[in-house]
Amino acid sequence: MTAPNSNAKKTFQAPKGMRDFYPADMAVRRYIEGVWRQVSINHGFEEIEGPMFESLDLYTHKSGPGIVSELFQVFSGKDEAEIEQIRQGKDAPFALRPEFTPTLARMVAARAAQLPKPIKWFTIPNHFRAERPQRGRLREFMQWNVDFIGVDDDRVFEAIADVHTMGVLVGALERFGLTPVDVRLKFGHRLAIRERLGLHGRTPDQIEDDLVFLDTRQKISSDSFRTQATERGWSEELIRLFDPDHQSTVPLHLDPEKIDGLSDSEKEFMRQKQNARGDLQYEVRSHGIAEWCEFDSMIIRGLAYYTGLVFEAHEASGGERAIAGGGRYDKLIESFGGPSMTACGFGMGDVVLGLLLHEKGLLPEDVYMRELRPHAFVISSGDDAAEQELRKLVAELRRAGYHVRHTYRSTRNVGKLLGEAGKNHARTAIILDEKLNEGLINIKDLNTGEQSEYPRGGVEAALCEILAQQDQQEDRAAGS
Repeated sequence: MTAPNSNAKKTFQAPKGMRDFYPADMAVRRYIEGVWRQVSINHGFEEIEGPMFESLDLYTHKSGPGIVSELFQVFSGKDEAEIEQIRQGKDAPFALRPEFTPTLARMVAARAAQLPKPIKWFTIPNHFRAERPQRGRLREFMQWNVDFIGVDDDRVFEAIADVHTMGVLVGALERFGLTPVDVRLKFGHRLAIRERLGLHGRTPDQIEDDLVFLDTRQKISSDSFRTQATERGWSEELIRLFDPDHQSTVPLHLDPEKIDGLSDSEKEFMRQKQNARGDLQYEVRSHGIAEWCEFDSMIIRGLAYYTGLVFEAHEASGGERAIAGGGRYDKLIESFGGPSMTACGFGMGDVVLGLLLHEKGLLPEDVYMRELRPHAFVISSGDDAAEQELRKLVAELRRAGYHVRHTYRSTRNVGKLLGEAGKNHARTAIILDEKLNEGLINIKDLNTGEQSEYPRGGVEAALCEILAQQDQQEDRAAGS
């Protein structure tokens, strides 16, 4: 047998459906995370995190055994019992998280009695799904999860919680520069859909399966939908009611009686939301998000734990998958051993959002690099005094909390080094040259090109003043 050649070269790539994040990619990722985090905090939500992998049973408890085929399973190579379990062809004891909701439910159930109510939590973890990668769907993705749990079991407070949660979603879309022309927040109601199916003779068990089927309507053609619905034993009238070619969206203010195809509960649902203080239309108007919202009977959300209002954010042209999705899940915490608690929440992944922001030109370099730009790039003209001062000044400014860089190249050509400062996106260049012998240092504002001399002892104060002026100019530009 030939021994492997230790000198042979071999190339490696990231696993299919996974991503490498180079510095520019990380800058975009951190920008998106930053918007999500700041909007959450602004709306009074607190950040949490959980394990990257959980017991496999946690996920099957929520989603059933069918979820196993979508999971990356995990076991310890040092645990003999776990190794033997795999050798016997059984499932691994753990799985990388495909979503955060089961972890959230477990955490709330464990401390429900001690946690202050309502519980307003958010998290921005990585998730993993063992599925075929395609546009808008990868095997690893970052997702922002926002949940509002434990308001009083009262219709007014539930509507406030629903709309407050949707308001967080809209707040992020606005911060990214998106508008209601770009994105529509569409909502439906699972109880109304259940009633519609029941009125046409579907049994409770059939309805659960039908809801999962209906969630695929937007992904298949009308002909395929009709064929599959017929095979399920649907009547022609029921097929017509849910045919994708006959569905429409309606603004919240429209009279439900004028909307064809709505069941009585759907009409009542919309009527309640339009008429009573604390109901949906009142709240979306009060929160200033009404122009984003519309009723859409196509919105089902296939996950069985949803109990009422469901919603999704969609790119207006329909060219991408849903940007975000969520709804009310009042029974989930109880199913994980906790008390009965009202709850609603949503998730927004970074993959589809990133595609949309790129398409709309809302990820220019000056946007996602703004918080990462060095405050100063220190340049030495090359004499001994300047070289020594460079090291001292860089250390001094870094200790004072400034983001400072300098070259690692041999050249001391000031023009070339100013070019390097620009490539590093530095906000200022501090130039140490022959003026240093007079106790003076030049600082160049790389936004405006203006350059001035300052006493060596006043460099930090001068830098602080220039950066503050830049911030004011950028804020004015952003507001104009």
